[in-house]
Parts: sequence; structure tokens; C-alpha cells
Amino acid sequence: MASERVEDEHLEEVGEGEEDDQFIDPNDVLVEVADDGDHPMDEDEDGYMEGQMEGEPIPDESIVWEDNSTQHFPNHNGSVFAVSTHPTAPIAVSGGEDDLGYIWDFMSGEEFVKLTGHTDSVTSTAFSNDGELVATGGMDGKVRVWRRVGKEDYRTWEFLTELTGPDEVMWLKWHPKGNVLLAGSNDTTVWLWQLPSGNTMQVFAGHMGPVTCGDFTPDGKRIVTADAEGTLIYWDPRSPTPVFKLTPSDARFALDGITSLAVNPASTLAVVGGASGGVRVVSLSKGDVVGALAGHKEGESVEAVEFVELATTGPLSGGAAAASGGVVVTGATDGKACIWDLNTMRLRATLEHEDAVTSLHRLPSPKAHLIVSASVDKTLRTWDARTGTLVREHKGHSGPILDASLGMGGSVVVSAGDDGVCLVFSTE
Repeated sequence: MASERVEDEHLEEVGEGEEDDQFIDPNDVLVEVADDGDHPMDEDEDGYMEGQMEGEPIPDESIVWEDNSTQHFPNHNGSVFAVSTHPTAPIAVSGGEDDLGYIWDFMSGEEFVKLTGHTDSVTSTAFSNDGELVATGGMDGKVRVWRRVGKEDYRTWEFLTELTGPDEVMWLKWHPKGNVLLAGSNDTTVWLWQLPSGNTMQVFAGHMGPVTCGDFTPDGKRIVTADAEGTLIYWDPRSPTPVFKLTPSDARFALDGITSLAVNPASTLAVVGGASGGVRVVSLSKGDVVGALAGHKEGESVEAVEFVELATTGPLSGGAAAASGGVVVTGATDGKACIWDLNTMRLRATLEHEDAVTSLHRLPSPKAHLIVSASVDKTLRTWDARTGTLVREHKGHSGPILDASLGMGGSVVVSAGDDGVCLVFSTE
């Protein structure tokens, strides 16, 4: 177990004065120029530099590097694929291309624990609902779980158990109330484990392709999963037999593969995003499609779905929409986040990024009308979903943002970057 703790020799890996060699401050980078030999760049007939896309700014215009983050965590060596925040404490867990996870303090940037043991990229991270356990999932098929030691603080964690079964872990979700962990695999299976024992409670079979997304319903009573072939399955956790299944053979549910989903707070509706830009609304009580939302560009995949709650004070909101939790936001690779009223199945507003939207995060009540979007365009943005107005833009990454998570009651957002850094921002 000692190897899972932060040991002194690990803390001494970076000696005095060495840090500058390892991590270039993005503020110091003026322009990154690829070295392709000594020959001068030619202008073509249109006056564009070779290798420059039409309409792109010339490099000189992008010398000023904006960074309004409050903290950064640069310890990963390679892309950071996943980040999750603790339900109450100011700590985050991140996972990356370096086959490592880290638990760290997002107020100070201090590393608490290096999470070892994976033999391939760590692509999923999650704290349990009570914050006492943390899980990492990897492309090596392993799910590794650590447990907090003591009640004084969150600095010390011990390795608890390794869960095996999946071929490659696609996602991890903890039960909203208990220490039960759900994982989707690329081999068509879905796994359910009880912690701290590590016992397998259920293996759900019935998907035809990689299980791209899934979750418990907010009431904790059911599970919804979906796959890359376009099948959605609704499960009772106590049974290996589906409650219902929707497949692409139903023309109304043909989505060219499912890439994202979310369940409304009342646990009555699932909104499902597809690989070709389609969005479907599914009644979980009827097991049927009750709506289709067309707002994203055809052929652009819907990467994120998130419900928001609009207070009745908003200029656009209605009491019925607020009461039913019937407003959902969908984000896609077309750079748009569309806000939908599920009572009318109509588009309320469109939020725009310059590149693909990778994730969406609703603030908790009483600010559940605010939503943070993360994008390949290197920014995160906080929006007021009642009006569709931009509240704040968060800059500092030098590459695509691959994941994000809200912490401290939604007052901060922690992001995971393809640039190998996690950044922390104030959401408002």
C-alpha cells in the first residue's frame, strides 16, 4: 500500500529550480512555430501564407496569451482526459495519458496523492457521493478504487481494491446515494460493483457496440445506458434483463450511434444525443420516443447533454418548465449548445463556441440556471440559460479542453486540457 501514498521520494522528483525546465509557463510562449526546414514560406496566389487556412489570424495577432485561471495543476505528462471534483472539499482527481491519476488541492494546486497501477491512459475519474472513495478507470480495463484515510483532512488516501471485468473502461458513475459503482465498457458490457467489498453486483449484457454513455437515474432506482450502434437500454439494477430497449430498427430512434445522454431531475425523461447531430427525448415510463430536437448541424455529434433549472424570475422562463425540470442543453461538435424547452420541444436559445463543445455542467441550486460549457476552442464559458447570455469566459488553456467539473457548490470549474494542464476558474 505504501506505493499508493505520497512518499517523500516522489515529492523530491522535481528538485529546486528544476520546475522551470519541465513546465513552460504558457504566459512565456509567444508563438509556437513548427520547424520545417530553413526555406522561406511562400505566399500563394491568394496572398495566404503556406499552411495558413483562409480566414485564420496570422500568428502575430495571437501573441497575447490570456489566462484568467485562479490555479493550475501541471503534473500530468501528456493530455489530461478526465477531471472530477469532490462533493464538498476543495480537491480534484484527474486522469491522463501518462497512465496516472492525481488527487490534488484546487485552491493551492498542491498534489496530495499520485494514483498508480494503471497500464494505459486513465480516461475516467469519479468521487463517490459521500466523498470517501475515489475511482479511476482506464483503457487497460481496470477500475481502481482508493479510500480516504482518517477524518481530519483529505490529504491521505489508501488503495482499496482493483475491479476487473471491462475490456476498456468508457465511463464511470457512482450511485447518487450509496457506494455502488457503474462502468460502461467498449466490449458491449456494463458492470455494477458494490464497494468497499468490490463484489460484482451485476453484469448487464444486451448492447451491440461499445457502451458510450450511461448513468443512474437521479432517484437512484434505475440505470440508463446507450451504445455506439444506437441502442438505449433501461435497467433495474437488481435484474440482468432490460426493462425496455430502443434500437435503430425503430426509424424514429435512428441516431447513427449514441454519444451522450442525460436524465431529468424527476427521473422520467432521458435526452439522448447522436453521432450525426440528432437528439431524441425518451419517456422512461412509456419506453418510447416522445420528441425529436433538430438544432445541430447534420453529421456533427452531440457530445454533451445537461438539464438546467430555470427560476421563474427569468424573462424567458415559465413556471411549468421550472417545475418539471423540463429545460435541457445539448452541446455538439458544431460548436453550438442548444437550449430546449421540453414542454414545447422548441429551441429557446443557442450558445456558440468557435469549435466543438466537449462538456456541459449545470451549477447546483439556487444557481441551476447557470451552465458552464467546455470546448475544443480552448475556452470554457459560463452562460445564463434563461436568456442565453454569456456571463464569463474562462481562458488559459493552449489546447482543447477535454473535460471539466464544478467544485465548491459550483463556485469554481476545474478543467482538464489536451495541453497536459488542469486549470481552475471562478465560474462567475
